[in-house]
Formats: sequence, C-alpha cells, structure tokens
Amino acid sequence: MATYAIGDIQGCFDSLQRLLAECSFDSSADRLWLVGDLVNRGPRSLDTLRFVRNLGDTAITVLGNHDLYLLMAAEGFGRRNKGDTLDEILNAPDRDELLHWLRHRPLCHHEGQFCMVHAGLLPQWTVTRARALAAEVEATLAGPGYLEFMANMWGSEPASWCDELAGWPRLRVIVNAMTRMRFCSLDGVMEFKTKGEASAAPADHVPWFDVPGRRSAGDVLVTGHWSALGLKIENNLLALDSGCLWGRHLTAVRLDDRAIFQVDCSAGETAT
Repeated sequence: MATYAIGDIQGCFDSLQRLLAECSFDSSADRLWLVGDLVNRGPRSLDTLRFVRNLGDTAITVLGNHDLYLLMAAEGFGRRNKGDTLDEILNAPDRDELLHWLRHRPLCHHEGQFCMVHAGLLPQWTVTRARALAAEVEATLAGPGYLEFMANMWGSEPASWCDELAGWPRLRVIVNAMTRMRFCSLDGVMEFKTKGEASAAPADHVPWFDVPGRRSAGDVLVTGHWSALGLKIENNLLALDSGCLWGRHLTAVRLDDRAIFQVDCSAGETAT
C-alpha cells in the first residue's frame, strides 16, 4: 500500500487522471492525500468532486480556500469572482449531496509524522494544537451554526492569533491561517495581499514556514495553495502546488519514500 499526496487540482480532472496513471495508483490498495482546492477555475470541478467523493475512505482531502468559496457561493454569501467555474456544481442534480460531503471534510489532517493543511500553520501552533483548533471550525461547518458561519467567515481581520479570541473572529483566524496564509511576520501577523514568489515577501514578513522557532517544525507539513512558490521539498515541508491550473504541472509525492510524480497540465485546463 502506498500513500500519494497531490497538490491543488482546482478542477483539472484530466490532469488528475493522468497523474494517477503515472503513479500506478490502485484504489483498492493505495491512499490519496489531497491538499485542498479540489474545485474552481479549472474546467471539470464537478467531475473532480464526484470522483474524490466516490473514493470514500481511500482519499483524505482537507479544505482549501476555493472549496470554502464554493460553500459560501452555494449559500448566497460573498461576491462571485470573474472566472470562477462553479455553476456546473451549483446546477448539478447531486449538488446537495456533494456540498454536504465537502463541508464535512477536515481543515487539517494529522497522521504519524505528517500534517496536511491547505496553506500553513501559524508559528505559535504545534501540530497538536492546530488539529484541535481545526476541530473547532469543523464542528461549526457540520453543525447548526453553519449558515451563520458562512456569513461571517470571510475577511482578513483579525490578522493574528491570541488564545483569548472567541466567536467568529477566532474561527476566522484559524480558517485564514490554514487556507489563505503565505507570508507572516516573525510574531505571526498574516499578510494576504502578496501572492508572488517567496522572494517577494513584504517588509518585515517571511514565508510562514521560514519563521524561526516555528512550533510545528518537528513535523512534516504537507501543503498546497502557493502556486508561485512551486514545488518545494524540504525535510519538514512538502509544498505541492506546482501550478497545474496555470499551465505548469500537477504533482504527487509518495509519502512512503518521497518519490515525485508529475504530469504537465492537460490541454484546455489552463485558467484564462
């Protein structure tokens, strides 16, 4: 049995199928870890959602910002972005089943030495602490306060963590760190405007994984989200968004031995 971790798919279903073939993935024996952003901007988000859901326990996927954007859009919250490709899902006969499945996915998955999260973890958080905080968001997503959470989830403030945070601001910081963060200050203040390469860090900020003394540094973080960063493999970091949607590659890493598998973006899948 092998476990393959795969970067952001974002509706690039053809590339996903070619990558699974490249890995010789066997759904009866192997496992998939998906770093989130299954949907949006690529052409086959509906097929991607259906495929991953039908894999059942074979696939573990964490929620990304585009997955949460889909859940918000389905409930009429937020502003639809030009170029999104969600209508096929929202108009599908099985939309309710798919959205119910999606909102019951974890925000963070911890297993052995690995912790999978879409964007990153704030420097104050151990993996154990992050998993507990993720559970607070997951309980709200799955609970009776779901619609109110959708109405209050988005926004960039507060931009840093403190243990005294409560209510929607507390959950919003957790979501933003785990699904949106790229850069933060050395004391964990997040900055959301900059989306370029790591070298483009704004003043007094660094990539979240480079903060000295980061408390999750003893585990291997498996992440996506940052296409401009590209594939980044370090002892304690597997950053897997290699920009398939932008005409580059879809990447898988076999966690058992860190073997890397890649395919080029399939024709017709590049975002416009």
